[in-house]
Amino acid sequence: MDQPYGTYLSVNLKALVHNYNFIKSQLQKPTQVLAVIKAFAYGHESVGIAKKLEQEGIAYFAVAYVAEGITLRKAGIKTPILVLHPQIIDVEACLQYQLEPNIYSFKLLEIFQSQLKTKGKKLFKIHLKFNTGLNRLGFKRTDISHLMAQIKQDDTLKIQSVFSHLVASEDHDLKAFTLGQIAQYTEIVGDIQKEITYPFIRHLANTSGTLNYPEAHFDMVRTGIGLYGYGNEDKWTNQLQNVGSLYSVITQIHTIQAGESVGYNRGFIAEKTVRTATIPLGHADGIPRTWGKGKGFIGINGKKAPLLGNVCMDMIMVDVTDISCEEGDAVQVFDNQKTVEEIAENVGTISYELLTAISQRVPRIVI
Repeated sequence: MDQPYGTYLSVNLKALVHNYNFIKSQLQKPTQVLAVIKAFAYGHESVGIAKKLEQEGIAYFAVAYVAEGITLRKAGIKTPILVLHPQIIDVEACLQYQLEPNIYSFKLLEIFQSQLKTKGKKLFKIHLKFNTGLNRLGFKRTDISHLMAQIKQDDTLKIQSVFSHLVASEDHDLKAFTLGQIAQYTEIVGDIQKEITYPFIRHLANTSGTLNYPEAHFDMVRTGIGLYGYGNEDKWTNQLQNVGSLYSVITQIHTIQAGESVGYNRGFIAEKTVRTATIPLGHADGIPRTWGKGKGFIGINGKKAPLLGNVCMDMIMVDVTDISCEEGDAVQVFDNQKTVEEIAENVGTISYELLTAISQRVPRIVI
């Protein structure tokens, strides 16, 4: 394998398109797809991902913060962009870069409405977020009357979409709760449709909601983790392809004698002769300390090499006692969903955290 960098993340756009088409295949024809590419496209590479999906005809993008949307606009992305968590200082940036804010509180609504009115702007597109159980952001159903009165008092704003977020669409034990959210959301959009004379986009389902609850598809679905190859359960993940693969290289090999230690604070003490390999990535690259002391592993020549001792800022050390390898050999930190999910389970987290933790110090190579 060619090693263009010591450590790098390979981003496979062919796999991305496969996943996008698989998700579309689960939808009724009128339903559109919004691609969530916040957090550097879940740790992958947001601009390359967005450009490819735009070529494929994606309806919408979503980012968490305005700065992420600005990056896409500066890269030439023309597709509508929903900003999921705008702040009160973001009005000017939303106007300048044609970003559509999620309005989730009366304070945010008043700030946007007041500043738009001052600037003489009309029918500025906004998205309304309703809280149906996640209790993170959003209006309540009881706010609708006041909310609609506030929006209809002038012509500064136009409701582009009304949405909510499912709490546990991947958890079959919580199906009753999810169905309750779907019912509550349906009532909310019904109430709003009575208040305004024009249509708006309805969207509720995330990746697991899209795959598990067709009744929650409405006009559009939002998919994030599914685009990158993860369906939150084997039957769906097996239909998807891995997009991001993290590779590195062996920089040095040591022979450690019994009684000697490896790494900071003597995190590993050899009980017998051990052969170790040092790899140039650490917690500054997105490998958390929880991977240390054998909980995490990497692949070398088809075998698992468990981490020894504590993860350093820029390096990890792994056990290669029983692996035939040399300095300069390539290693696979992960190149498939199963490995990511196995490590995530070992260290007590989820695939989302491992993927989004990959530092932007790690070069991305878009294939």
